Amino acid sequence: MVSTNVKILIVAVGLLAFAYIVPQSGSFVVLLATRAMAFAILAMSVDLLLGFTGMSSMGQAAYFGVGAYLTAVLATKFHFGMGWDFWLVVVMGILIGCALAALFGLFAIRAGGVYFLMITLALGQCVWGLAYRWNSLTGGDNGINMSGRPNFGLDLGNEVTFFYLVFAFFAVSMILLYVLVRSPFGRSLAGIRERELRMQILGYNTWLHKYIAFVIAGGFGGLAGVLWAHTNGHVSPETVVLTTSVDSLLMVVLGGAGTLVGAAIGTAIVFGLREFLSTLVPWWQYALGGVYVLTILYLPMGLMGIPSRFRQRTQSKDEGAKKLASKPS
Repeated sequence: MVSTNVKILIVAVGLLAFAYIVPQSGSFVVLLATRAMAFAILAMSVDLLLGFTGMSSMGQAAYFGVGAYLTAVLATKFHFGMGWDFWLVVVMGILIGCALAALFGLFAIRAGGVYFLMITLALGQCVWGLAYRWNSLTGGDNGINMSGRPNFGLDLGNEVTFFYLVFAFFAVSMILLYVLVRSPFGRSLAGIRERELRMQILGYNTWLHKYIAFVIAGGFGGLAGVLWAHTNGHVSPETVVLTTSVDSLLMVVLGGAGTLVGAAIGTAIVFGLREFLSTLVPWWQYALGGVYVLTILYLPMGLMGIPSRFRQRTQSKDEGAKKLASKPS
């Protein structure tokens, strides 16, 4: 078994290598990596719910969307958030994500299983409907085009500079979420995921624990939306559409639920495959769907579960060999 310290060291080295290699790989790769990191924050927030709390949310795109729309509306209609006030918009994006999740959580957390899934889906669709119909604020199906990026001493119009800013947010988000899931609160969430009734018998307020995790995930979703708005330069109902929630969920499953790093890896793979396959074949969506299906069938623990599956097979082979050797000839 690899110790926790070694795993942390591997992840840290991987992040540093990523931060060094990507800026030297061309503007397209830099832009793609920046978008992937912004979306990876959303995927890690989904992992907090799915992998560590056992709640499959289909409404995470709502927090992502309100953060993005908040940024776009303030920048285009009020010229706010394009200087040093960018940091205030980041805080506002996190808070509005938390506030919306706090409201949604009052309805969703009381349900469980498929009912929780359907309620979050319905609530997310309500936000999509507002984005699509509220033309005076959101621009309707045309969306909002942003003219540029903030300038507060750093030239964020430069793709590499902006890449490093998003990388910093991504790395800090991963560290904060890791500290959270390793804390006593995070251990309680894992206990709720495994056996909620047992945690209730032990005296834990499982509803409150799940509600707090739901709100925290909403805050990180709002942060991802703020960064996505500046990365993409355009915000539309497509940002809030159901596909965004489904994609983030599948990215977590592909990488490995309950690992955080798996969510980031899954996001990178999906973004890379989309760009690569879309240049080769017009039916690239089917190929990507096939990857998802094969992962669920043959790698239920995701890519991060491959080492453990390999160890299990090796141990079973060793045990089988020992049993054969112990049989009398």
